[in-house]
Parts: sequence; C-alpha cells; structure tokens
Amino acid sequence: MDIKAGDVLQLRQKTGVGMMEAKKALTEAEGNIEKAIECLRKSGAAKAQKRAERTTAQGRVECYSHAGGKIGVLVEVQCETDFVALNDQFIEFCHDLALHVAASSPLYVNREDVPEEMIAKEKEIIREQIAAEGGNKPAEIVEKIVEGKIAKYLQDIVLMDQTFIKDEDVTIRALLESKILSIGENIRIARIARLQIGE
Repeated sequence: MDIKAGDVLQLRQKTGVGMMEAKKALTEAEGNIEKAIECLRKSGAAKAQKRAERTTAQGRVECYSHAGGKIGVLVEVQCETDFVALNDQFIEFCHDLALHVAASSPLYVNREDVPEEMIAKEKEIIREQIAAEGGNKPAEIVEKIVEGKIAKYLQDIVLMDQTFIKDEDVTIRALLESKILSIGENIRIARIARLQIGE
C-alpha cells in the first residue's frame, strides 16, 4: 500500500514517533491515522513493558506552583541517562505531570501503592451504603457493585489510572508508554507530592 508522506508527518506530529515507526503503523492500519495511533499505543505498551526492566538512575524533580502559590507540586520522574533528563520532550512530560497532579490531586502513583486497609475500609463503606439503600440485593450483585465502585475510587486517587487533563482520551499510563516509545528509554514516575494551603 502506498503511504502518503503527509500522513506520516501528521502521525509523527500526533505521537512523536520516528518516521519508520509511523510508516509501519500506517501500513498496518491501511492508511487510517486513528487506527495507526491505536497500533502505536499497543506496540508502545509492549515496548514499554520490555524497557521497564532497565535501571532508571537519572531523571528530574519538577516543581510547580499554582494559584498564586496556594498549591505546590513536586514530581520525581526517572530515566536511564542524563542525556534524556535534559531532553526537551522529557522536561515537557515532567512539567505536564506536575500540572496534572496540581489539577487532579492523586494520592498514589500506582495501585500497588494504595494500602490494603484503605481499600478494605472503602469496601466496607460501600457495602454499608448499599445496605442503607435497602432492596435486599443478592450477594453476588452487591459484590459487583462494590468492585465497580472500588475501580472508580482507585481511578480517582491513583495517578497512573487517571485521565490526562490535557487529553481525556489518554490515561497517564498510556501517556507514559507513549513517551517511553518516542524517547526510547525506560521512564518511571517515582514519587509525587502535592501541598495545598489549608489542607
């Protein structure tokens, strides 16, 4: 199939991938840019998984202050080399993460970071709410409701599961995977901290 140079350029601008990778994705998607983006996301997730084993000993601590100094954010993002730590794309990613944390107030980076007792307590509260509503729902229905509400709760408090404030079609996890793919190194969000006056 003949892939147009303009389509390759457009896909590169949207995703930040190299020319050959963009052309390959467009060929696989039969010239459809949206399908090509989906192909890149899938391959990006696989490549990001492979790179996840690499050591991240370099990186950047991004600071951001918002609302006239009433909200402050620190984000530690790690990468493999100091060359990437000074890369404009990496710096922009760190800044975008700090903006996101300021706006979305995640409490944890990953689901594994959420204490088990916190999830257990939240499940207990949800079950009590369901019981208070009445209706004598079967146990398996109650458990499905609880699991659904817990998934939504985790999406609200876990950074990697949140929808990116600049693009609601992308989660922070997908954004990170796309940066790993376009930059070509393992990148890890190590820590976040958000302070707000009065909280």
